Amino acid sequence: MAWIYLLLAGILEIGWPVGIKIAQEGHRAVIGIAIAIVFMGASGFCLWLAQKAIPLGTAYAVWTGIGAAGTFIVGVVFFHDPAGFMKWIGVALIIAGVVTLKLAGGAH
Repeated sequence: MAWIYLLLAGILEIGWPVGIKIAQEGHRAVIGIAIAIVFMGASGFCLWLAQKAIPLGTAYAVWTGIGAAGTFIVGVVFFHDPAGFMKWIGVALIIAGVVTLKLAGGAH
């Protein structure tokens, strides 16, 4: 169950940078900041649950990896952020690192 909480925490981690991006549009600043705060809280709570069984370093690395890769993909798909070949290689390496951490075990 801890790994499910950690996966959910990582996915929710994507929401707060998206909220901050939405807040950059002047007329949507308040809603964007509210979205960011809600996602930060939900992500942090799920991370807290996951860390009851997954070591701190593993949980944090997976959480930030999912958040970073997911935010990059959302930025490319929905906000038309630039994404060259080397950026995709970097994201693939992040994902490979997350998968490796999972395969190496992490829950007691």
